Amino acid sequence: MTRDFRARWAARGRRVSGLGRPSALLLVTLAVILVGVPSSLAVGSSVNPTVTIPLPGQLPTLTIPLPSIGAASGQGGTSPGSAPSTNVSPPPPPAPPANPFNGRAMWIWELPLSSSGNLAEIIAKAKYYGVGTLIIKSSDGTQPWGQFTRTLVSTFRAAGLRVCAWQYVYGRAPADEARLGAGAVKEGASCLVIDAESEYQGRYYAAQRYLSLLRQQVGANFPIGLAGFPYIDFHPAFPYSVFLGPGGAQYNLPQMYWKDIGTSVDAVYSHTYMYNRLYQRPIYPLGQLFENPPLRQIIRFRQLADAYGARGVSWWDYQEATTSNWHGIVIPTARPAGFVPDPAVAAIGRGSKGDPVVWAQEHLDSAGDRVAIDGDFGRQTQAAVESFQAAHGLPATGVIYAGTWTALLKYKPVHVNWAAHSNKHGIARIAGVSSTTPPPLSASLPGRNELHGDLGRGR
Repeated sequence: MTRDFRARWAARGRRVSGLGRPSALLLVTLAVILVGVPSSLAVGSSVNPTVTIPLPGQLPTLTIPLPSIGAASGQGGTSPGSAPSTNVSPPPPPAPPANPFNGRAMWIWELPLSSSGNLAEIIAKAKYYGVGTLIIKSSDGTQPWGQFTRTLVSTFRAAGLRVCAWQYVYGRAPADEARLGAGAVKEGASCLVIDAESEYQGRYYAAQRYLSLLRQQVGANFPIGLAGFPYIDFHPAFPYSVFLGPGGAQYNLPQMYWKDIGTSVDAVYSHTYMYNRLYQRPIYPLGQLFENPPLRQIIRFRQLADAYGARGVSWWDYQEATTSNWHGIVIPTARPAGFVPDPAVAAIGRGSKGDPVVWAQEHLDSAGDRVAIDGDFGRQTQAAVESFQAAHGLPATGVIYAGTWTALLKYKPVHVNWAAHSNKHGIARIAGVSSTTPPPLSASLPGRNELHGDLGRGR
């Protein structure tokens, strides 16, 4: 059965077929229940059915309470995950926390390659290693992924796990991407994570339209995170100011894959935080388990997350993690003695270009220092900065350093209605439309990738 499932998965390419229909997941759930329930236990018995799962090696067995067979199969007029008509009740779903990104989370890219898609094994492993949230792929561009279903979410929630959806987005069809993101929320996701990378560079209008439509469908307060490039200065054209601005993602999950980048754990924290702090969204480091990084580095990553004040860490990803990797995310550790986090905040001045300049210009305009929002720190922006500094008792250097950022970011950024189209220079306006702003000049700038490969994209 498993081999057949893998064969169908490989033949379908991007989409997960085996779990694309709720009936397939129901069969998996029923199989788990039938294995775990003794033959003498009748449906409707007052004894709660359980499944006992042996773990590999020296790990202990895990016993998980399960709903009655009637409830799991939809009998008695109940839906999966709801209370059955018998006196056997499944565990209640966990109360949604104020912030679902707190704690330890594991990313699942391809469910059939994560414990062969065995939900009971995934539950057991998550429980043993203290994973409270599973972040599971739900769509790729305009293609929904059949692996993310209401039945899947209900099964994990019944075991006490939170389930968040994540989608890889491209910006070519933002309305469809928003619809699919909202669809995953309707399936029961506790949060949504946006994986936006090189395809969204320069696409200010697409990012704004996607988020606007998404928020209309899921609400202004539904928890959304952005999992983007960690080195903001490497991507001057990427619309961080849209994705992490008002109405965007409330949480920032930068992909801090130190081994893939080719740097140290300490360096990836210093560089990432220097620029990401500017957008004032809580940072939840996304760490690396692929490429089998050394155990000591995984432990160091956790130690620095604590030192930098992160309230949660997630890991990419389940299907590529070795046993040593799994141990690394749970081995007891303490903040390194004498370690002081790098407090640096990126400074920008005359000649700087990129989205941090866009972000600064939006705040300058809001503070009353009128300036073109074009992502280019030129003479006009320098004069506006000097005026702002003088008005706030700061040295009028014309450079936005830590003290100026602190004062500037107290203002809400002005809303910019980005234009839908641009020419090759990224500056054309829409004919007859005066309420829009052309894409910033910086939207046409080339970038360089610190990450390698297409992790999370396609399949």
